[in-house]
Amino acid sequence: MPVQPSPAPVGRRLTWPWFLVVVVVYLAILQGLGALISVDHGSGDSQFPTTESVIRNGVIPIGLSVLFGAAVVTWLGWWSSVLHYRVPVRRWVRFVPVSMLVVAVLAVNYPNLADQPLSLVLALIVMTLFVGIGEELIFRGIGVQVFKRAGLSEGKVALWSSVVFGVVHVSNAFGEGAQAILQAVIVSTSGYFFYLCLRVGSTILLPMLVHGLWDFSLISNTVGADPKTSPGMILPILLQIALIVLVIVKRRTVEPADTADGTGPHTQPAHLAADR
Repeated sequence: MPVQPSPAPVGRRLTWPWFLVVVVVYLAILQGLGALISVDHGSGDSQFPTTESVIRNGVIPIGLSVLFGAAVVTWLGWWSSVLHYRVPVRRWVRFVPVSMLVVAVLAVNYPNLADQPLSLVLALIVMTLFVGIGEELIFRGIGVQVFKRAGLSEGKVALWSSVVFGVVHVSNAFGEGAQAILQAVIVSTSGYFFYLCLRVGSTILLPMLVHGLWDFSLISNTVGADPKTSPGMILPILLQIALIVLVIVKRRTVEPADTADGTGPHTQPAHLAADR
């Protein structure tokens, strides 16, 4: 039987240079607005000592970045493609989201949160939820679609969307110094893990959940006037190392056996995950 041509992409076209413009605007909202309305959290060890600091330094700018990402997806007409990414992977890849969810739950600094006002904890939940939604919408949503529609293989889609995700976090150098460079490298690997979550779940909702809970567990150690770091903080670090090793060893077995080249019959067409 003759091979059927891939359907034309649905929605507007967005090239990768324009995607970078979208990312810059996204950063401007986070960093620019954040600088304008933020409150000084002092010279202590706490990143978010009060409920007000969580709301003004996090919830408001991150929430507006979520609205921006949603507006871009709406303008592009990509909602179905962004929400549903049906590109199968082998069963072992399921370990990535499962392990990240389990470790995130175990690593939450429950004693430190128990010492905080309920309003601060609720604000932290909202903020990290916004982080998961906003960053996944921009990078595993729009970014993955941009590189996918450009005809790149799944490996390159994963690589470039993760690299951009990591480089964006270099912007934290304005507040954290040179250690943000190391953070960017680490975040790039996290971006790849979130991409695998997208593949496992076939929906962006799974990496949003994993990302939000992962950040909640990490930030739970840095809230309050006098935060006390939990020994559980070592768990995300150990898992990150373990996942890096696992992916390096099994990187050639991510794709199902019948689609190992990324062009088999069960993968999305190179130019489209068709919107319905």
